[in-house]
Amino acid sequence: MSKLTLDRILQSQGFGTRKWCRELIADGEVRIGGQPVTDYRTAMETAGLEFTIFDEEWLYREHVYIALNKPSDFECSRKPSHHPGVLTLLPEQFTWRDVQPVGRLDHDTTGLLLMSDDGAFIHAQSSPKRHVPKLYVATTHDPVTDELTAQLLSGVKLHDEPGPLAAQLCRRIDEHRLEIVLEQGKYHQVKRMLAAAGNHCSALRRTAIGGLTLDDLGLEEGEWCYLDDAQMALLAGA
Repeated sequence: MSKLTLDRILQSQGFGTRKWCRELIADGEVRIGGQPVTDYRTAMETAGLEFTIFDEEWLYREHVYIALNKPSDFECSRKPSHHPGVLTLLPEQFTWRDVQPVGRLDHDTTGLLLMSDDGAFIHAQSSPKRHVPKLYVATTHDPVTDELTAQLLSGVKLHDEPGPLAAQLCRRIDEHRLEIVLEQGKYHQVKRMLAAAGNHCSALRRTAIGGLTLDDLGLEEGEWCYLDDAQMALLAGA
């Protein structure tokens, strides 16, 4: 952390161009410690800095790390084509900060989605070399059988893949639902594996990444939260 002028601080936090940020400051819309600061050249330490804009409180964050409980019919894209983008579920400031999804969930897949403006974090989390387990709950068209779970655990062959892909864990929940844990993160992997095993995925929900679970976060569909250090550490694995 370091000292920055107030206009640079606001710009870094996603409140618009420096010109717009200077106008906000000059208009008395920015308060620190309850007092308006109207000189954009005011320099201050960013570490732990709290400020208020339009009566909404903010904490300075060098980077943001976010968990979203993604609803259905939202696209994990900054330029969605057929459905709203997941960024519309977040404050506008995050778009200015270039927050992006970490990996992708299909528009009809729901559940835990990570988002950040930290390029190194996004790259590390998306790397197939990390082998971070991801837990999904799949609803199937046909009943879940012992043969189906055994086939998913032993591995199925997918088109364009050099060898069979296997689930790390797989168990039946009820007649038409199963839990499946994958590490590879291939394109449409759960749906393609179920199809290769002779069934069909009619609904899919991601419930955990590493040791971070939606249940622990307590997020309803469409809700999001910042991740703290302890929650970030859980992403390394179960």
